[in-house]
Amino acid sequence: MRPLAILLTAFVLLPASSHGAAPAVGGPFQLTDQDGRAVTQASFAGRPLLLYFGYTSCPDVCPVDLAKMVKIAAAVRQSSGKAVTPVFVTIDPERDTPARLQAYVRAFGKDVVGLTGTRTQIDAVTEEYHVYFKKVPVDGGYLMDHSTVLFLVGANGVYLDHYGRKLPEEDVARRVVTALQASGT
Repeated sequence: MRPLAILLTAFVLLPASSHGAAPAVGGPFQLTDQDGRAVTQASFAGRPLLLYFGYTSCPDVCPVDLAKMVKIAAAVRQSSGKAVTPVFVTIDPERDTPARLQAYVRAFGKDVVGLTGTRTQIDAVTEEYHVYFKKVPVDGGYLMDHSTVLFLVGANGVYLDHYGRKLPEEDVARRVVTALQASGT
């Protein structure tokens, strides 16, 4: 199922027409952070973000990718002096309450922000970022199949780049620094 998720993510991020116009990625959102506060894209104004979409019950990929995102943010700060906020957006709001997100993201560091919302809010933000996810029933419960893409958003709230999970964190950190410098962020 994961190869399908990767293929679907690649497809939606390809140019939208023969003229090379890429589909817009990102946009405004209204969600709730791990402390129960309402947040919007404007809440992060002036702060570049690394965004990852996953869920706290993920048995394998999400914890690895979140740890990698935190290391990338630290490497960017060390090499460029730029602070990049790691943000984990759930695709499973039915289980990922603010309290559950708080416990989860704190395990990865005090600077990680966890975001949840209603199913409608999560559907809206995942649509804006072209994130694939699907509930998969398993033995009395479910897992979530989902794309595994790390998004870079500039301090002005504009999407700058995205990175696949197979890229080494050192390469991603260098690309993040380059993208931030090019954007003036």
